[in-house]
Amino acid sequence: MSGIIGSKLNTRGSGVVAQLGTDGQVLTSAGAGIAAEYEDVAGGISWQAVETGSTMTAVAGNGYPINTTSNACTITLPASASAGDTIVFADYARTWGTNSITIDSNGLNYQGDADTSAVEYTTDGQSVQIVYADSTKGWIPINDDAVTDVPVTGNNNGIFGYGYTGSLTAITNLVSSTGVVGTDVSGVGTARELLAACEYGGDKAIFFGGWTGSSNLSTTNLVSNSGVVGTDVTGVGTARQGAGACEYGSDKGIFAYGSTGSNVSVSNLVSNTGVVATDTTGVGTARRDTAACEYGLDKGIFGYGNDGSAASMSNLVSNAGVVATDTSGVGTARDALAACSYGDDKGIFGYGNGPVSMTNLVNSSGVVASDVTGVGTARGQLAACEYGLDKAIFGFGYGSGYTGVTNLVSNAGVVATDVSGVGSARNKPGACSYN
Repeated sequence: MSGIIGSKLNTRGSGVVAQLGTDGQVLTSAGAGIAAEYEDVAGGISWQAVETGSTMTAVAGNGYPINTTSNACTITLPASASAGDTIVFADYARTWGTNSITIDSNGLNYQGDADTSAVEYTTDGQSVQIVYADSTKGWIPINDDAVTDVPVTGNNNGIFGYGYTGSLTAITNLVSSTGVVGTDVSGVGTARELLAACEYGGDKAIFFGGWTGSSNLSTTNLVSNSGVVGTDVTGVGTARQGAGACEYGSDKGIFAYGSTGSNVSVSNLVSNTGVVATDTTGVGTARRDTAACEYGLDKGIFGYGNDGSAASMSNLVSNAGVVATDTSGVGTARDALAACSYGDDKGIFGYGNGPVSMTNLVNSSGVVASDVTGVGTARGQLAACEYGLDKAIFGFGYGSGYTGVTNLVSNAGVVATDVSGVGSARNKPGACSYN
């Protein structure tokens, strides 16, 4: 077989796709019309175990989750078929864009073309349902949707809050779903700097801890899913500054590390209702001024910081909130940087004291990449958060002075040039997303 037939692909903008469970059954995500869209795909089909081989032979009446994480797969169709025979193939790991599937029609026609050409499907997240019509048309794809968007679990909006303008402040600045930073909103709660923030509950956020100029705090302030900051909540756990924070388990949060006057490695879990738990004995090197972000949809990573000097180790967080031991650092050791998730399942560490402007991407398995030459103003003591469901924004900080500039990050992890600051220039704020 040679050549490629370009099959008709209908890109849907909904960002919602059918997902396969571990038992091979079709699980539908919430979303208008999703059950109807995949009813034909699921009905009457016997789903098989996940296929990981480089070749396989398909049988009519079956559905096959095809995992091409490690290799492409060539699929041989039955040598004979009857009208109405149906087969379904689904991109199990969303990797067909990297390692495609090729269908060998095994002597029968495919979309009316004789078995002299290769039929290749190369789009991440694709599901292909084929039905045998007759000897003229042969196998016909009746559903070959190309879904280019990963099912999104991120938040649409973000918020920068608190910090130091020359004096401590509690002001906030909301970030729209298109990455536009709003003007100052009068602060609620104790003015402070060097605090941490993360999402919880799937659509809300929480600020934690910080330094008032005279004492460390464990005070928290909840942020509603409309971006309204609540009054101070009496803190739980060790009062500290310079902690990091991130989401885990899709709807919970974790604060970890920081300084009480000396570096600590304690952590505090945040429930999906925003309740902060008591201290968990720390794992990994005690340090301050670290950064953290989510990766892999439901896990987290803390990275870099200051353990007496600038460091580059990282610590993974499981989807149950368990912090792992140190992983040897990748990239330039630094502290007072920021981190956030992007692309729905990846993360990025950026900037830091020096000041510097390099970044380090984190893949969906939590592996930190080497330095990427920075874009935008070199600075430390900044913050970052997600916006627009799958993009990110770095903002504020201190370079040659206090700044309010921001840098948008695309859903492919590309950092854009400076956007002129809106709101009070400051350093040492916190930031997180909300919906």
